[in-house]
Amino acid sequence: MTATPTSPLAQRDVVEEPAPHDPADRRARDAAYLDNLRTLSEASVTQHFDAFLDIAWDDPDLAVAADDGRWILPQADVLGRHPWYLALPRERQIEIGRYRQANVVKVGLQFEQVLIAGLMNFAFRLPNGTPEFRYATHEATEECHHTQMFQEFVNRVGVDVAGGSRLFRFLAPFLPLAAHRLPFGFFVGVLAGEEPIDHMQKAVLRADEQIHPLQRRIIQIHVAEEARHIGFAHQFLEHNAPKLSFPSRVLMSLAFPIIMRWLCDVIMKPSRQARRDMGLPRHVVRDLYWRTPESRRTLREMFADVRMLAQRTGMMNPVSRLLWRVLGIDGRASRFRSEPAAASH
Repeated sequence: MTATPTSPLAQRDVVEEPAPHDPADRRARDAAYLDNLRTLSEASVTQHFDAFLDIAWDDPDLAVAADDGRWILPQADVLGRHPWYLALPRERQIEIGRYRQANVVKVGLQFEQVLIAGLMNFAFRLPNGTPEFRYATHEATEECHHTQMFQEFVNRVGVDVAGGSRLFRFLAPFLPLAAHRLPFGFFVGVLAGEEPIDHMQKAVLRADEQIHPLQRRIIQIHVAEEARHIGFAHQFLEHNAPKLSFPSRVLMSLAFPIIMRWLCDVIMKPSRQARRDMGLPRHVVRDLYWRTPESRRTLREMFADVRMLAQRTGMMNPVSRLLWRVLGIDGRASRFRSEPAAASH
């Protein structure tokens, strides 16, 4: 099966939400939401992947070798373009690249395990006939395949990585509990974990940089299916934002950027253990996450789609906008989902 990095909702143009108090408009929005869920669910049936059918793990071309130069980090990774890394001997670049790629995948695996558990908590108490049930279980199925291919990749790379920070790994069993009681906040967290890695992976594919072919195949599959998962989270939040009470809306407008920044750092920033294992100097870490102008621009670009969503859901107000700026993730919102960063300038 050929992976494509789009879904029926990935590139949909932005339209304005009708006034929430108009019953006719509310019915029209509900009908559109149901149609979108059907589209996503049908796409999960007709275009899906199996970790052990759609990756030729034993193909000699995909074999993993410790000295393969294709483990050198691509420019899409902020570490891969830092002068300190570029000045290292080729052998050290490969060694660090292998560790870095394996650890990012391990963090992604851990995040998706949290997501799967959360989706099951979310679906557990949904009433009969609820349209979200079918799609949520489709997504959980796809995420299970992602965790299988991620773990197989880590095993074959052969580096014993821990993944996320100790704090994230401690909190991971408790985070899915929010999915039933606080579903709006949970799906904000879903986007906070999915958007940064999706942004980086798309940048790699668009730049056509030289990476290991096994890694490229995994990225192709992940981007193709994450387009649906991100699309659902956007649709869910847009549909449910008008139902929030005023205090909940205010609270979520402030929590929104905080969740985004925290989970972005979990996904993108090496943990203390990973920094020690790779031998990253402290000044390099400070540069990369996120002090240099280039790294700060990369951080802001990751959240252009999410800023668009915050505006559409009424989560962007003067106070929350200041918080986005303080956290370094403010900037221009996308005009449409998955707008390339270069097109937004």
